[in-house]
Amino acid sequence: MIIIAFFLAHWYLSVLMQTLFLHRYAAHQMFTMSKGWEKVFYVLTFIAQGSSFLSPRAYGIMHRLHHAHADTEDDPHSPEFSKNLFDMMWKTRTYYNDILNNRDSIPAKFKKGVPNWEFMEWLGDRWPVRLAWGTAYTLFYIQFATSPWLFLLLPVQFLMGPVHGAIINWYAHRYGYTNFVVNDTAKNLLPFDFLMMGESYHNNHHKYGGRANFGGFRWHEFDPAYPLLKLLNALHIVKLRAGRDEAYM
Repeated sequence: MIIIAFFLAHWYLSVLMQTLFLHRYAAHQMFTMSKGWEKVFYVLTFIAQGSSFLSPRAYGIMHRLHHAHADTEDDPHSPEFSKNLFDMMWKTRTYYNDILNNRDSIPAKFKKGVPNWEFMEWLGDRWPVRLAWGTAYTLFYIQFATSPWLFLLLPVQFLMGPVHGAIINWYAHRYGYTNFVVNDTAKNLLPFDFLMMGESYHNNHHKYGGRANFGGFRWHEFDPAYPLLKLLNALHIVKLRAGRDEAYM
């Protein structure tokens, strides 16, 4: 049970930092924070994502492009222009690395205001660092795994960030229900999002891209990250932008 608890803790902490810091902050700027707190969130993301650390800067830029060009040839990760899930993820990786290494020709408007702590961006992307995280996970499994099948969870832990991206970018454009007509294939993957901290309400988010609460349009739609965001706002750690907490942007 220790391994299952470790896996679940890693899963939810990783997706929480992805939805709060990378998605709602870096990409959409639904709230502001001081440079000091921004660095704290960088460190928390580095710890939570570990071997699969995703650059907040590259993520933010790429996600803005996704919203601007959803399900077109200019979308960095559209199932509509990919042969399968792995083809889409490989294209996403290539696009991400081009942004990360400044090999892109993306217009400056998509890069405005994205966080960029160069040291942590550099550290999180170093292969020795990623391998060190992976080694730590493996040693933990060797110490506490009570059955060989538990080691099947390790590849997911190594690639946790991309796994979370694949669930939304592929499956939430293929399966689920819709509350709104949008100009793309975004769907709400789960009626109750117990898995992705609100990210599964993808149709809602594509309709109202600036709304901090991804759920709330049906009685069963609960966005677990939103109350936490409200708490952080009440504690003055972040400041929700006017109208972004409930307004339909």
